[in-house]
Amino acid sequence: MKLFIAFLILLFSNFNFSHEMNPARLVLSEDANSNYKVTWMFPSKGIGLPAEVSFPDCTESGKSLPSQESKYLITNLNLDCGESIKGKSITFKGLSRVTDALISISFFDGSKFEGLASVNDSSLVVPIEISLYPTNYFWLGIQHLLSGLDHMLFVFGLLFLVSGTKTLIKTITAFTLAHSITLTLSVLGIVSLPQASTEAFIALTLIYLAFEVGDKDKYNSTPWLLAFGFGLLHGFGFAGALTEIGFSSDNLLFSLLFFNLGIEAGQLLVLPLFGFLVWILNNSSMRDSGYTLSSYAIGGLGSFWLIDRVLSIV
Repeated sequence: MKLFIAFLILLFSNFNFSHEMNPARLVLSEDANSNYKVTWMFPSKGIGLPAEVSFPDCTESGKSLPSQESKYLITNLNLDCGESIKGKSITFKGLSRVTDALISISFFDGSKFEGLASVNDSSLVVPIEISLYPTNYFWLGIQHLLSGLDHMLFVFGLLFLVSGTKTLIKTITAFTLAHSITLTLSVLGIVSLPQASTEAFIALTLIYLAFEVGDKDKYNSTPWLLAFGFGLLHGFGFAGALTEIGFSSDNLLFSLLFFNLGIEAGQLLVLPLFGFLVWILNNSSMRDSGYTLSSYAIGGLGSFWLIDRVLSIV
């Protein structure tokens, strides 16, 4: 029980990190003379001063002062590299735990490269042989799931309502299928919802879930219906994150696929821990009080996010 309470305290202590993955974007376009037009976009809500990017093997010119556009501080510059930057390095200084840098390079020969730099790996060498698959979106998907506390909290709350392994598999599968559907439809532009409103509705799903957890009753037959219905909303939230990160239209389907696979991988990483904690609670003498505490925790965070997100709309 102490382990369970410690986990809830950890959730409360990190509530500010719901949807706080703020990747920077570095976009380069090569011309026939191996010169590059560069756009460096750093999130204005990033922690501390904007990170710096340097190209050791190139000469910079025409660098503009940062300008505010949407949620980014944008700097434009030109690079004279003399030859292709394939095989050369790009170095970042000042990235943070919540601000990675996604690099997109369009070469004159039509090939493209997308890479990822982080605070732990701040120097990137552009490969000579360019891969077709934007696998870095897989890691961005994992990061988004793990940094999106509201999504993780919803999955955690669902486990309180499930009885039996088969029902658990059906429930998690339904949640996965639902958010995969709306993620795909939204990114492809078939169906869309305003991102701010979507985030507010996601907070409402947590409040509803908190009431269900507080009732201390199991869904013996159809918890997957609840998971599927609310999973549709969470998929729009995932889609908004992917849209904010940005992606190449040429690699849209692969970017979407790897991002979604990353979300599922992140979900599978946290499920064993969540399941173990709920199992401990169900087999302890403090089951009822644990369910009540969990209900307050989920509902309290959901209410905080709802108020915060509604205020951001108005």
